Amino acid sequence: MATKIAIQGIKGSFHHQVAQEYFGKEVAVDECLSFEELVSSVLSGKSDQAVMAIENSIAGPIIPNYALIDKNNLHIIGEHYLDIHQNLMALKGQTIQDIEEVHSHPMALLQCMEFLKQYPHIKIVEDKDTAETARRIHEKQLKGIAAIASKVAAEMYDLEILAPEIQTINNNMTRFVIIDKEQSVLVPNEINRASIKFELDHKRGSLAAVLNVMSDCKLNLTKIQSLPKIETPWKYSFFVDVTFEKYEDYAKAKALIDIMAEYFKVLGEYKNAKR
Repeated sequence: MATKIAIQGIKGSFHHQVAQEYFGKEVAVDECLSFEELVSSVLSGKSDQAVMAIENSIAGPIIPNYALIDKNNLHIIGEHYLDIHQNLMALKGQTIQDIEEVHSHPMALLQCMEFLKQYPHIKIVEDKDTAETARRIHEKQLKGIAAIASKVAAEMYDLEILAPEIQTINNNMTRFVIIDKEQSVLVPNEINRASIKFELDHKRGSLAAVLNVMSDCKLNLTKIQSLPKIETPWKYSFFVDVTFEKYEDYAKAKALIDIMAEYFKVLGEYKNAKR
């Protein structure tokens, strides 16, 4: 039986593109309209694994998704980086002057605002998904309405790209993780990246001590983010990503942090895909 992958959004979305690049063009997908639905798809067994956006080079980490992985005891088993290219598209035979409204996800609209400012006659409308907007234009043959989405979405829903690459910042990359109910099956010498979570006693120098351990053990801290513990005022959980050359160095740091922290958890150990 073929592996099924849960994605946020529909076919033609950036999540779908990542699923195709990571698992192959013919990958079967479960289209989910929210990250909560995506997690449920994996937990229920409807999907074997999922692709989840976790960090953007412009907007930063998507902390609620780290919390979803943690709360549901899921595991990060891989990662994939995708260059985000936003394109203005509409039904064929139209020009930008014919467009009255542009619909897309708020993040996509935000990434293209400098381009859109050139066309004050176009009304900006927030929508739930980039590819879903493109599909709706195709299915309902909506003239005068454009979508901002991927080149894949334009091809899939037979739309014409009126303006390619309209994102304000060209170097716009999103990091996606592959999540599963089971831990990674990689052997230690293939693992060179990890995502961990820990909680510390609220006293001076506790975080600095942990960071010193990471440095002493030759770990490269690529991200650290705090998230308040709702049930305990003024207490925080730290979500951290590290890379390393030798698994032994990471294993040593892990053992020390486990002793130092009030709570310690590994969210995933996997292969670094950063180019």
